[in-house]
Amino acid sequence: MSWIRRHTRRVARAAVPAAPMLLALLLGAGAAHAEGQAAPTLDTGNTAWMLTSSALVLMMTIPGLALFYAGLVRTKNALSLFMQCLAVGAGLVGVLWILIGYTLAFGTGGDYVGDLSKIGLSGITPDTLLSGKTIPEYVFVMFQAMFAIITPALMIGAFAERMRFGVCLAFIGIWLLVVYCPLAHMVWGGGLLGGKWGALDFAGGMVVHMSSGYSALVAAIFLGKRRGFGKEPMPPHNLPFTVIGACLLWVGWFGFNAGSQIAADGTAGLAFLTTSTATSTAVLAWMAIEWLHRGKPTVLGAASAAVAGLVAITPACAFVTPLGSMAVGAGVSILSYAAVTFLKPALGYDDSLDVFGVHGIGGTWGALATGLLISDLALKATNHSWGEQVWIQLKSVVFTAVFAPTATILILLVLRAIFGSLRVGDDAEYAGLDLSEHSETAYTFGPASGTPAALLESAHAVTGGVGAHRPA
Repeated sequence: MSWIRRHTRRVARAAVPAAPMLLALLLGAGAAHAEGQAAPTLDTGNTAWMLTSSALVLMMTIPGLALFYAGLVRTKNALSLFMQCLAVGAGLVGVLWILIGYTLAFGTGGDYVGDLSKIGLSGITPDTLLSGKTIPEYVFVMFQAMFAIITPALMIGAFAERMRFGVCLAFIGIWLLVVYCPLAHMVWGGGLLGGKWGALDFAGGMVVHMSSGYSALVAAIFLGKRRGFGKEPMPPHNLPFTVIGACLLWVGWFGFNAGSQIAADGTAGLAFLTTSTATSTAVLAWMAIEWLHRGKPTVLGAASAAVAGLVAITPACAFVTPLGSMAVGAGVSILSYAAVTFLKPALGYDDSLDVFGVHGIGGTWGALATGLLISDLALKATNHSWGEQVWIQLKSVVFTAVFAPTATILILLVLRAIFGSLRVGDDAEYAGLDLSEHSETAYTFGPASGTPAALLESAHAVTGGVGAHRPA
């Protein structure tokens, strides 16, 4: 590790140009300008890049994440994953973000949450520039909305195939406001972690991936295991869907990471490069590990590795060199492979699609690696020593790993008091959430009309009615 860090620091000194906006981003002081310097004006190139990045990040959720998750579940639950990503993620969160989410995350506030000064985007007009930047604030609102949309959508994979749709709507909506928005403010909005402690999280290792990964784990445990888990096979029903989804995520992630520079400049280029390099390395490393451990590499493993690599480089993409990003990618493959292959079976929890193993563990490693592998250029801008920055990253990781799941448990307890059971009944789970929650099916075979009435009648015939005996 020390050799990698020394070597990457030499590369940084020789090859990485200073980016004019990097210092401001590192210190969370995007509005700071030297006295007498002209106020920023609209830059159409930066604005065009941010509009493009916003669209790329939305593509990560629909169709990217939807395809990735839908392919991993059983046939009878495929549409439920599409529905949750589309209606709960992009639909519900997209509205809540405009009404109140943005102001809680980026409104003027204290250490933990923003105030209500921008509720309903109050005070923002098409001519309002983001403070200290060269893009309209409306564009920044939209870019950050895409982060808010994908973060809770990531959790859906942990409790796939068993949560009631109405409960899912309530859970995601409350979690956005209680967990995501305060954490975004603490890291990116000038709050405790980023503003006071000086934690580095360029595009969301803690805000996005740790928060969703750790919350997903406690939600999966709270709901309990799927019916038949550990007793009957539950293989992915459509791996081509999953691979296509992973590829769309990889492409969209360039907007996710490079777009977080809020400008089309050299630092955005560095983030673009390290994002792909870390992911490529993660795929190769995972394949090698799986080949040695299982005897053959799998396409599911390669797709999982790509996502893990993308997750891990997210917080570090602008703070490490390309060689450093290789260490990030190799490290996450080792850790995430161990989590999904050994830790999950040992502890016996049913994280349906390994959200914790990929996003929770990957985000944790990425946040720590940001400090461990930071380049000289990035470290100089922090005004901290290497040891100080590593300590800041560590305590910020611990804070996130405690705050997000604790708040999630409280939300789930409240929802259970309101709704009673949070998961569908045994008959509904046996029939599948596509039919029981949405009266639809992804695949219709034979002469059946495919109408909701016909499908429900067919499902009733299969299940034998409420309380009928089912095979294990």
